[in-house]
Amino acid sequence: MFLESTDTEIKTLGNARIPTSYYDQMLDKCVREFVNEKEKIVINVYSNELADTFKKGEEPRALEQAGPRKTIYFDPSKLRCALVTCGGLCPGLNDIIRSIVLELFHGYKVKNIYGIKYGLQGFIPKYGHEIMELLPESVENILDTGGTILGSSRGHQDIDEIVDSLERMNIGILFMIGGDGTLMAASKIADSITARGLKTSIIGIPKTIDNDIFMVSKSFGFDTAVDVATISIKGAHNEALAYHNGIGLIKLMGRHSGFIAATATLAQQDVNFTLVPEIDFDMEGPNGLLNKLHTRLKSRKHAVIVVAEGAGQKFFKLDTDKYDESGNIRLNDIGVFLKKEITDYFNKKDFPFSLKYIDPSYMIRSLSANANDSVFCGFLGRNAVHAGMAGKTKLIVSHWNNHFVHVPLKLSVGKRKQIVPNGRLWRNILEATGQGSLIN
Repeated sequence: MFLESTDTEIKTLGNARIPTSYYDQMLDKCVREFVNEKEKIVINVYSNELADTFKKGEEPRALEQAGPRKTIYFDPSKLRCALVTCGGLCPGLNDIIRSIVLELFHGYKVKNIYGIKYGLQGFIPKYGHEIMELLPESVENILDTGGTILGSSRGHQDIDEIVDSLERMNIGILFMIGGDGTLMAASKIADSITARGLKTSIIGIPKTIDNDIFMVSKSFGFDTAVDVATISIKGAHNEALAYHNGIGLIKLMGRHSGFIAATATLAQQDVNFTLVPEIDFDMEGPNGLLNKLHTRLKSRKHAVIVVAEGAGQKFFKLDTDKYDESGNIRLNDIGVFLKKEITDYFNKKDFPFSLKYIDPSYMIRSLSANANDSVFCGFLGRNAVHAGMAGKTKLIVSHWNNHFVHVPLKLSVGKRKQIVPNGRLWRNILEATGQGSLIN
């Protein structure tokens, strides 16, 4: 399916006719630089990720720039906004919340800002979750706190009930912070709002620690995840060096995309084998992991293996009856599997070894954001507010080609960004680890 020119167009609730006083308030009339709606950021059609999305010879599509506009759609004095965080935890959630609240309150003088507790459950009356009023003093000290002050939940909720709640609360802008499932829900909520003729803007802030959302070059929390993952690699490497034929095995997050495992490998180049969902590998045979690991130990006396949680699922019987609350098939534990297979292999060969297994996944996702992620979250939150105030809707705020841009929800949801097997990232992994192909 090819992109049409309309696929990158951003929907609006109506004409933005209210002159903004944003820069008068924020910069004391020193500098005024608003985004020109006609200036676009070109999508790189030569990217392998997007190569089959465009027809050859066509003009490249372009994305709308994020940022403040000269005129806005909503009257700040009458506007009511809501924020909701959904799905798994991720470093930076509180940074996003803080950025949005402070920008609304101080930048646009919006006084009515509400936090929806425990994800989409917070909209549904039967759960009885209270609404949280968000003021600057509510968020000023949350940067060093992991998780989310609004709480979260997984699972589907009735779209009509959510929209009923938005209508009852008279919400003008809803900021939805979540992953692909949340953004799918955001798209359905926006469609229902349009069908009812309501004037509510839906702005998505993509959240995935796996960095796998389509049309998003980097997602918040990813830098922090890589940071902590490198500490795990250092520990595993030290453990492996300390023992004769020592093996350090680290399982990192990455259900369908191995960006954390791959990037951490390049950040801390003590890794000898990197296993990700996108790249197949064998256990047995001359090129299989076990034989190559054996060869490595005989020559160097230690080895470090990094595996993404979604790698090697072919070694298990797929149980399609097991789903998590978000509707994802529950993965089998590749880390425990590898630990057992490696142990059995060397025991059968009567080969002395010492294996240390590390799984830092839940520790990573519940941490507060590092400095880079915190700065990045500030940009995302402020740009989300600018988009909402301008009356734009059905979009996510993305970082693309070194710019913050608006990406239509329909262009991103239901698709996944993955490591390209013959791309630059994986080539660098092969060079850094020296593992070569693990397929017979």
